[in-house]
Amino acid sequence: MPPINVLALCGSLREGSLNSAVAHTAAGLCRPPVSLTVHEGLGGLPFFNPDVERDCPPPEVLDFRARLAAADAVLITSPEYAHGTSGVLKNALEWVVGGGELVDKPVAVVTASPSMTGGDRAQAWLRETLEVMSARVLPAGLRIACAGAKITDGRVTDEATLAELGTLVAELARAGAEAPAGLSRGC
Repeated sequence: MPPINVLALCGSLREGSLNSAVAHTAAGLCRPPVSLTVHEGLGGLPFFNPDVERDCPPPEVLDFRARLAAADAVLITSPEYAHGTSGVLKNALEWVVGGGELVDKPVAVVTASPSMTGGDRAQAWLRETLEVMSARVLPAGLRIACAGAKITDGRVTDEATLAELGTLVAELARAGAEAPAGLSRGC
């Protein structure tokens, strides 16, 4: 199997974020030829502006788009804020709508929440948004309910959740390996 590069996007900027812990744990579950890199730059993206996008996207945006275009698959971890995803993740997705970096790209969605619902509304919101963007959203997502009790020192420690996350990452890697090269148009 050729190398499979997965890019993880975390919708939380908070230090000690449950969703950041999930993304970093997922990276630790990967073994060659699969690698997963957590993109740490979503907070550095400027607010989306179609005029700026049309004229000359800033370097941070171009770098973000290039990383997405180069990825074979994408893992998105997101908190739930006001029954949706975070503003930082919504902003990041807006920067790639016109560029097409997620078109036909395999994407898996994980929501981790201290609530009993596991961020189900954010999960639904993200899935719908990604489908509108023509991403190939994996049917299996992961909702981690009561996530604070399943994460210790920045890593998922609950065995059942680890197994589910490992299965999802393996499915995402398989989908990334099957995806035809060169689908993303990029900027």
